[in-house]
Amino acid sequence: MMTELNNSEVTINTRKFDGKIHRSWKANLIEKKNSLLTFVGKFEKEVIHPKLGTIICGTISYEYYWLDRWHNIFLFKEPDGRFRNFYCNINMPPTFEKNVLNYIDLDIDILVWKDFSYEILDEDEFIENATFYKYPSKIKNKVYENVSILEKMLKNKDFPFDKETS
Repeated sequence: MMTELNNSEVTINTRKFDGKIHRSWKANLIEKKNSLLTFVGKFEKEVIHPKLGTIICGTISYEYYWLDRWHNIFLFKEPDGRFRNFYCNINMPPTFEKNVLNYIDLDIDILVWKDFSYEILDEDEFIENATFYKYPSKIKNKVYENVSILEKMLKNKDFPFDKETS
């Protein structure tokens, strides 16, 4: 079942394990298909990231969230529409109600380039936060399980890694 939506503006909140908002931004919900919600947004200001480099204002972000999965995937495009990279977050399954999507970020990210080479980021942050927030072993296991799931999805070029990257 696919539902086309009228670009409903939503707020997306990434939260730490204690529930506090870590980052928040606006995006438009463009599609809902079963448990998958697809959003599109634009960077409103330049962001300098130690691994991604400079993400310029106007960079387009297609964001894929599954309400029943422990990860999400962003596809970044330059303002002119050229593919930039994928960025994957390991997180608890999100909730979506009253035009607000919330998810608990579990620290580990995967940065994927045009050639599908990738780097796993923030393992040190995960180890620190697992101790600080006392992540239960079930959560820690889900984090590592989802790193493996994303690696397999990348290898197989499963959706959304099947998108045009040239």
